[in-house]
Amino acid sequence: MDILLDTNLILLYSRESEISKRIENEYDLFSKSNQLSISIVTLGELDALTKKLGLGPKRKERIKNTVANIAKVRLNIKEIIDRYGDIDAFSQGKLKEKRGIFSSRNMGKNDLWIAATASVFNLKLFTTDKDFDHLKGEYLDLEYIDINKFKN
Repeated sequence: MDILLDTNLILLYSRESEISKRIENEYDLFSKSNQLSISIVTLGELDALTKKLGLGPKRKERIKNTVANIAKVRLNIKEIIDRYGDIDAFSQGKLKEKRGIFSSRNMGKNDLWIAATASVFNLKLFTTDKDFDHLKGEYLDLEYIDINKFKN
């Protein structure tokens, strides 16, 4: 399967916790049968989060190792830039050719880039947050992972 991982999953997997092990057991994301990608935006988010959260060298190394063999998709692709605009306008109910049946929402700019990347390359987006729900079926093949399901 062709997959784009949201930043929150990279962070979760870098903890090497029971939750990440249970998620991997169910979804098998890192199996060799999957082609994993991340948006280049995720690298920026991870860098910022390691600084803001004061993560130590071991955790930084696990993050580095987690993303090492994952393809990185750059943003300087016209189709991604155009899709960013479409998704932003759609999310706010202002895209004339497409109207959602939800109330207008402002997505974070990084989430817009991640969604646009997944959409353009037809990558299934795996995430642990609900920020992309309104795009499911319209712009995204989306898999929401409810981490509460994996807590015991």
